[in-house]
Amino acid sequence: MKRFKARQSGISFIGLLIVVGVLAFLGVLGAQVFPTFVEYQAITKAAQKAAAGNTVVEVRQIFDKAANVDDIKSVTSKDLDVSKQGDQVVVKFAYDKEIHLFGPAFLLIKYAGQSK
Repeated sequence: MKRFKARQSGISFIGLLIVVGVLAFLGVLGAQVFPTFVEYQAITKAAQKAAAGNTVVEVRQIFDKAANVDDIKSVTSKDLDVSKQGDQVVVKFAYDKEIHLFGPAFLLIKYAGQSK
């Protein structure tokens, strides 16, 4: 009869440290990206409300009021591109968000959207 050695399977301690390190990095990155996404959703909602205005000045005023309520800092009413398509007012916006990762490394997120 031959004896078979029981072979252990699983992850080594070094492997575990690497996995935990990667998960921690992704968690920190997600925690930094999430607020920018929430702000993007608020800007989209404010642009949708602003599209109810009839003139450019009225659209900008409506957006400013919504921006004050939702504490929007990345886009101002001056950054909006207001146009008409047919009889509908369309409000467009675009902006960049930089997130510092480490040393000279940054994550650049480009947000753009428009009212429906």
